[in-house]
Amino acid sequence: MIVAYFIVQTVSHMSQVVDDFIAPPCYEEITILYQDEVMLLINKPSGLLSLSGKNPANLDSVHYRLVKLFPGCSLVHRLDFGTSGIMVIALNKDINALLCRQFSERSVLKRYTAILLGELKEDKGVICAAIAKDKPNFPLMKLCELEGKAARSLYQVLSKEYLGSANSAAERALDEVSVTRVELTPETGRTHQLRIHSQYIGHPIIGCDLYGSAYSRQLASRLMLHATRLEFDHPVTGVRVLGYSPCPF
Repeated sequence: MIVAYFIVQTVSHMSQVVDDFIAPPCYEEITILYQDEVMLLINKPSGLLSLSGKNPANLDSVHYRLVKLFPGCSLVHRLDFGTSGIMVIALNKDINALLCRQFSERSVLKRYTAILLGELKEDKGVICAAIAKDKPNFPLMKLCELEGKAARSLYQVLSKEYLGSANSAAERALDEVSVTRVELTPETGRTHQLRIHSQYIGHPIIGCDLYGSAYSRQLASRLMLHATRLEFDHPVTGVRVLGYSPCPF
């Protein structure tokens, strides 16, 4: 199944939303999954910024923590604040440039595990919907064919599950919520791509604070999105690196 229609939004005349987000403390540690002379593979915890924010209250981040241990290291890509999972970190500028080139040339394979609200009818599909900045409503993105950049995501259903705490079958019928565990593969790398594409097909990611509903947000204490796989060519040896971080939910 291919989902390929677009939403065009007119420019809002509402006053610009001020980004006053202050990240709560993240006590979970960064795990180093792999290390050599030129790069790291790490597991980022949910609730940690990739880069420190402009607000001094948002100093803690992946880069802020790692640069103390690896001076000169830099991020090759980012994960959203609520997203956990695997990231590659360059240990010098030359390696950063080589790795960034692979991302820009789309030779890097990224796979995520997510839990979506509701039961998907198709076991797999393609989502095509252009994404643009929604400047009046920062940090939101929007779907817009005229202003946006092409974005394409693949999904594969892994299992159909239920959320709820009921014990009896009768209680489950009233209490449990249908959800779908999926593997998501973004073929492009737009900001918030998987989150807005999931909302677009009517199945927002559980726990998402930006794209979904108050109901889907309250079903989990975190964004149920985890970067599980990252595949790319080693910037020195050329050998294909197959990075993996098990999903924690």
